[in-house]
Amino acid sequence: MKLPPWEYLFISFNSAHFHDLFYPIVIASLVLMIVLLAVYNLRTRQLRHHPPYLELYEWLLWTGVITFSLLVIYAVFVFDFIFVLLTILIGTGTFLWIRFIRFPPVLELYEQKLAKQRYFTRFKYGKPEATIRTKGKRSRRRR
Repeated sequence: MKLPPWEYLFISFNSAHFHDLFYPIVIASLVLMIVLLAVYNLRTRQLRHHPPYLELYEWLLWTGVITFSLLVIYAVFVFDFIFVLLTILIGTGTFLWIRFIRFPPVLELYEQKLAKQRYFTRFKYGKPEATIRTKGKRSRRRR
């Protein structure tokens, strides 16, 4: 380090100036984007009947695609390091907000809804007689 830390924010983000950060950030962005796409495809197939979980994974997918593709674009087109740092901070903050603030109340309400459905289904069909039709009075048709 030959410069004060704040002056590194306005130096172009390339392998010459940031030789210890450039390749790890670019490679991690590409790998994380591939992992994110794989997890999204896997989890949306598993949870296709649960809309709140699908919405959660869609939010995570688009946040990741935007964040990781921006980091690769910054590396290819040699933006200043401040853009890279801000994108990492904002992307991480958005991931944390989605997972721990935005969706837990929604998922909790959905779990309560599923619990009520399971309870009423168990209550309704708990006795074998509940599934058998009773013979009531049959009305005769007159011709």
